[in-house]
Amino acid sequence: MSRPNSGNSRRPDDPDAVLDAMRTHWNGQAPTYDRGMDRIERMMVGDGRSWVCRQARGRTLEVAVGTGRNLGLYAEDVELTGIDLSPRMLDIARRRAQGMENVAALREADAEHLPFPDAHFDSVVATLSLCSVPDVGASVAEMRRVLRPGGRLLLLDHVRPTFPPLRWFLRAVEWVTARTQPGSGERFMRRPIVQVREHGFIVESAERSKGGFIERLSARKPT
Repeated sequence: MSRPNSGNSRRPDDPDAVLDAMRTHWNGQAPTYDRGMDRIERMMVGDGRSWVCRQARGRTLEVAVGTGRNLGLYAEDVELTGIDLSPRMLDIARRRAQGMENVAALREADAEHLPFPDAHFDSVVATLSLCSVPDVGASVAEMRRVLRPGGRLLLLDHVRPTFPPLRWFLRAVEWVTARTQPGSGERFMRRPIVQVREHGFIVESAERSKGGFIERLSARKPT
């Protein structure tokens, strides 16, 4: 669950201060987020969201559900719970979820402290979100914890490109973003599959496109 703001005396690198800055940033992005992502996703992501969501089964958690762009992509037999750090993003997701019987709950929480018991979900989904969490390893560890043995982890994200000119360009973009929009948390040189393997998942499928910039993967928690 998101932790309360304890005042202005915290250092900028304090974990609570980092989350507060991210919450403020994404609350501000909420009204225009979908419009901006429509353009980006048409060029870069393609069918990545549907590739991820159609593999989810049973009781499913979506981490960083945002404005609910994935909600209509899940099968009817999925019982979906979504979490996000931003209340304003969640407000939009809740409006989008109206009339969807397979959406069980949308609630505020952060990816590194999932408010669910061990082995609670059959599937965990995260799309275009591990690029901005403060600690990828801690987030993946939490996803593993809440998955049942044999449960599936399904990820889509932009990652460190394999195409050198694109990698150099994105290093520059990351440098600028870190100074002009530090609350976004955006990182362009990550590759979550590294942490997925480190935490003992069995990677069943991993596909990269767009010069290696986009990666989607399916992995299982060992039984």
